[in-house]
Amino acid sequence: MKRKLLAMLLCLAILASCLAVFTACSKKGSTKTIIAVVTDIGELYDGGFNENTYKGVRDFAGDNYECRYYQLGNTTNVTDADREAAMRKAISDGAKVIVAPGYLQENAIKKVAAEHPDVKFVFVDGEQPLGLDNVTIVSFKEEESGFIAGYSAVKEGWNKLGGTFGGGGTYAACNRFAFGYVQGAIAAATGRFDVFVKISFKYGNDFAPSEQLKQQIKDWYDSGTQVVFACGGDMFESVKEAAEAAVPSELVTPRWIIGVDVDQSGLSYRVVSSAIKRIDEAVKHVLEKWASGEWDSKLANRVSKLGANEDATGIPDNPWKFQTYQLQEYYDMYDAMKAGRFEPSPNVAEDCNDLNWWATQVEAYNTLYGSSVSVEVIPFESET
Repeated sequence: MKRKLLAMLLCLAILASCLAVFTACSKKGSTKTIIAVVTDIGELYDGGFNENTYKGVRDFAGDNYECRYYQLGNTTNVTDADREAAMRKAISDGAKVIVAPGYLQENAIKKVAAEHPDVKFVFVDGEQPLGLDNVTIVSFKEEESGFIAGYSAVKEGWNKLGGTFGGGGTYAACNRFAFGYVQGAIAAATGRFDVFVKISFKYGNDFAPSEQLKQQIKDWYDSGTQVVFACGGDMFESVKEAAEAAVPSELVTPRWIIGVDVDQSGLSYRVVSSAIKRIDEAVKHVLEKWASGEWDSKLANRVSKLGANEDATGIPDNPWKFQTYQLQEYYDMYDAMKAGRFEPSPNVAEDCNDLNWWATQVEAYNTLYGSSVSVEVIPFESET
């Protein structure tokens, strides 16, 4: 009997660890429509996708809707089953809209949304329609934020730029950031012959930090690279360690970092700026369309590709750490992008390890902008 009781208690403990915890933004017992955020890997207040998605829902909800978040008890080794359980819990609690951030949510959304066609799902940072009318995709024009990052770095006066990108050259979002970064550097270097950009897909295929990546970036800094775009989740930690390896008084050249997705200035004093996706604004944009009755006509089984025109891409204006490149210049440039005077291409190669593709693109954009920027690409399979 004792063994059975112990086994039962153990099962309950395991079950509890997998269930989502939740809280509401409005008073208990509210009869308002419930919008639920189901987090993915990490804590709700992660300074990134989870937190900014929740902020967007909370800001939209105001006094008109009830918002809840469901944070997975298992925040690191998350499985599709964990995500599905959290979504089903939200639905059983009465949620009519589920907002799920992170591309890893795709399989869980497909399964649970098919089971509950009366519940709307907002998939943040997906790529393609899922074939379900109750699912909409929120995607971003990463090439715009990448463009602005590269443009700003060159306008700051730096001429040796680096960038490390996750996914091994085959993850579309990182590839768009990389291509935009190169386009922006070229656009800002009109008439110049002294700008060099080095980008790498060699490390971070799994978006994880590594000693190899840290050493690579340290070598770049040691050889004069002034800024590195860290684009790949936890790869940031390796870039941060490389940048902080020498104290400022010992530096001949600066060791700046450009973060990604959200403002990462709080993670290191070496972060000069971040190529961001304004996730909160994007979520509000989609929820406003849902609230106004436009789901079927504008959202159902569609991708909302958001960018500068929706104020969904860019770099933070506070804090502003650039010294030469002024904030008003950035505002003017952003307005020019909205007006179509800067239109970075999103058309990346399916595999950005293709050096011939890069050579063709760099030549074309140097010609377009009257620049002579040299670009070195280190592919994933490279041993050098």
